[in-house]
Amino acid sequence: MNPTESALPAACGKISERQQNNTHSLRIEDSPQRARESFKLRRNFLVLILIIIMLAGCAGRVKKIPLPPSQPLSLVESSYLDFADDLDIESLDLAIERSIHYYEGSGQDNVYLLAGRRVGAARLKESLLKFRQIIQEDSSLADKKKRISQDFDVYRASGQDGYGSVLFTGYYVPLLAGSRTRTEKYKYPLYKPPPDLIAKKNSRSDPYYSRKEIDAGGILQGKNLEIAWVADPVELFFLHIQGSGEIRLEDNTVLTVSALQTNGRPYRSVPGYLLEKGIISGRDASNRNIKRFLKEKDEKNLYEILGYNERYIFFKCVEKPTGSLGEPVTAGRTIATDPEIFPAGALAFIRLRKPVFDREGNLTSQRISFSRFVLNQDKGAAIKGPGRVDLFCGFGEAANSEASSLKENGELYFLIKKQ
Repeated sequence: MNPTESALPAACGKISERQQNNTHSLRIEDSPQRARESFKLRRNFLVLILIIIMLAGCAGRVKKIPLPPSQPLSLVESSYLDFADDLDIESLDLAIERSIHYYEGSGQDNVYLLAGRRVGAARLKESLLKFRQIIQEDSSLADKKKRISQDFDVYRASGQDGYGSVLFTGYYVPLLAGSRTRTEKYKYPLYKPPPDLIAKKNSRSDPYYSRKEIDAGGILQGKNLEIAWVADPVELFFLHIQGSGEIRLEDNTVLTVSALQTNGRPYRSVPGYLLEKGIISGRDASNRNIKRFLKEKDEKNLYEILGYNERYIFFKCVEKPTGSLGEPVTAGRTIATDPEIFPAGALAFIRLRKPVFDREGNLTSQRISFSRFVLNQDKGAAIKGPGRVDLFCGFGEAANSEASSLKENGELYFLIKKQ
């Protein structure tokens, strides 16, 4: 028990023995009337002092009430949200259209639970159509924000701590150099799913091959599973982490690939492993520094480190990088969350800070606050629970720099049209 809590009732509910004796002596020595008046004055003064003590003691123990663990989303008052958006409306409209396409196709029968309320795909689609109508109207920005507040219920994510604090990170689409045939330069393969993968991965007693068995052991070589070969095994590993990427072939055509299946083994963070073992320090834990560290290793040591993450990704060729909904992702507008918790494809609003770069593209120590509307269109192996969001930052090196530098606590809200 809290010592303050155990001591407070005694202070609030008792008068000391000495005070009792003094009060008793007053009643004997003074006249009855004067004794009663004196007693009342002393009692009132004592009560006042005790109230002050009680309030001072209790004020230090006031705590926020966290959201119930079973409620990752909670309906909130939205008047304090200004619904400011730092990006162009064209990218928002494109992302909305992609979620609508999902609700009209493979996601049309989905039903989600939001703060105890069952919400189907049809209602989520209606929400997107209503929202798009508002943002496309010929009205002032203030009027649009007012309409959003009036027409939508807003649900806040409980976050990592139950108080709404959500950890945001970033991801991007990398560009690798590669070839459709194996050469001395391009010798690290991307595989499509093996035919025996589904049957084997469903057997807990006989799991599918690990990353180490595939990369270092070459267990899948010679089975005609290669989509392409790339020059850098470290960049290939990070392509596995990102889930989608582009490969510029020797004839300058670009091959776009996206994750299709995994080997069913657990995802484990290699940067986390390096930090835990003291191999790298916290100040060196950026993606750029980790890549530099890994590229200095010979192939044997490299595969030993990368093998810590047993999960292996198998790819497919696509027209554009796609998220977990099977729809293309939109730079700055697509987020990845835990699909077991948050509604796929839904409209959301985020508030956090982002890194600032100088004119040469170098990261500065400055962070600026921003907010924007996003669509929940992806998932990630490390994105679990109500307190994690991955923001898709785009394509190429600039997006890589932003994604690698983004690690901020912020807020996540979902918007559903009122009935």
